[in-house]
Amino acid sequence: MTKVIGVRFRTAGKIYFFDPGKLDIRRGEHVIVETARGIEYGTVVGDPREVAEDKVIQPLKPVLRIATQRDDEQEAGNKVKEKEAFKICLEKIHKHGLEMKLIDAEYTFDNNKVLFYFTADGRIDFRELVKDLASVFKTRIELRQIGVRDETKILGGIGICGRELCCHRHLSEFVPVSIKMAKEQNLSLNPTKISGVCGRLMCCLKHEEETYEELNRRLPNVGDHVTTEDGLKGEVHSVNVLRQLVKVIVEVGDEKEIQEYRVEQLRFKRRHKHNKIDVQDEELKQLEKLEKEEGRSKLDDN
Repeated sequence: MTKVIGVRFRTAGKIYFFDPGKLDIRRGEHVIVETARGIEYGTVVGDPREVAEDKVIQPLKPVLRIATQRDDEQEAGNKVKEKEAFKICLEKIHKHGLEMKLIDAEYTFDNNKVLFYFTADGRIDFRELVKDLASVFKTRIELRQIGVRDETKILGGIGICGRELCCHRHLSEFVPVSIKMAKEQNLSLNPTKISGVCGRLMCCLKHEEETYEELNRRLPNVGDHVTTEDGLKGEVHSVNVLRQLVKVIVEVGDEKEIQEYRVEQLRFKRRHKHNKIDVQDEELKQLEKLEKEEGRSKLDDN
């Protein structure tokens, strides 16, 4: 087992492990650490803990120090400089006539490098832009092309639920999402209703997937034939997944009526739940496009 602390460098960013050494570090404190990009200022997201050796990428770099007031002031100063750097880079992009959308500017803590994040439809030749920026900032320049999901994660926003976007608030890594998840949760398969601000399938479809899969396993499908606890036979009209209630069309005398039962009041033979997607051709094409883009995003992230 190895003693580690988790450190984040951005809101909802990926958590990296560092060796706390003999320092008394607590959750919420700021620390100075050495990374592949140089010296960085990060936030501790948990108290020191023991993790298995195979969960840690060796060699584990140590925490250099707990951030001092001077470090906090330098980080605040960097944030101000980043806004100015963003404006300058935007002007240079327009000057060179490049078809790219600038998303964010970031200084490393020691000012050894300035990173600019951008999106573009294809490959961009920004060599002249880098030279121009280097002559202004007198330091190393890195331009990094990112995808639409990363853009949304950085910029943030409000989802159709009225809450802050999951990717910006708490998701440290993107999760794979599929159309099957929307079908499992009985959601509308209209692409405009299950795609997020970024235009890809919503990350929150993953949140309740396991719960819905477990609940659906206990229920019959619509159209299945069931037997009630009082001996009546009928056909399933509809199901309420969360309440675990089933509406059944039963014959009472010479008439048919719909009655509601708890799932434990019914006997039925479970059969494989089909996942046929019953939507119009145009919507299906859009759904398939969303799923393909989702797959490409996973490859890009890796």
